[in-house]
Amino acid sequence: MSTASLPPDPYSLLPQIPAFVLASDDVQDGKPIDPQFVHSWAAGTQDTSPELHWSGFPKETRSFVVTLYDPDAATGSGFWHWMLVGLPPLVTALRRGAGIDKDLPKGAFHIRNDLGGKRYLGPAPPPGDRPHRYVFAVHALDVAALDITSDTSPAFVGFNMTGHTLARAVIRPTFAI
Repeated sequence: MSTASLPPDPYSLLPQIPAFVLASDDVQDGKPIDPQFVHSWAAGTQDTSPELHWSGFPKETRSFVVTLYDPDAATGSGFWHWMLVGLPPLVTALRRGAGIDKDLPKGAFHIRNDLGGKRYLGPAPPPGDRPHRYVFAVHALDVAALDITSDTSPAFVGFNMTGHTLARAVIRPTFAI
């Protein structure tokens, strides 16, 4: 499948909002993800989340949500690998490995991923499949907390975020086995 025939960016279907800057020492836009950040069965690693840091978000930001989504998963609905909600606006970086942290800032917690765990789950496309796009996003929200729990589905969190998202920053690396 050519890049031109790939489904659109998942955020292109939502209302247009401003962007801010998301950067990482570990993953880069359009570049393959290092195997240390992929799912354990795919590369024999430990599902280590990459370092992320962001800036330039609106001053009205009251919290952040960090997500990792694979729009190319063979599910018809993509695959949510990670969702960390309730990060306070003073938190503008996550260290490498933060996706398994249980010691998070007050009010922050992991939502269950599409495999059922409440943590970062690294990329794991089927062997031999085309490179998948992985969308790391930081969403700046106008509320300190969404009315959700850690058992809320990622799709429902996304639905609840849409009306509260002031701006979004993304990095889109790829991975294939």
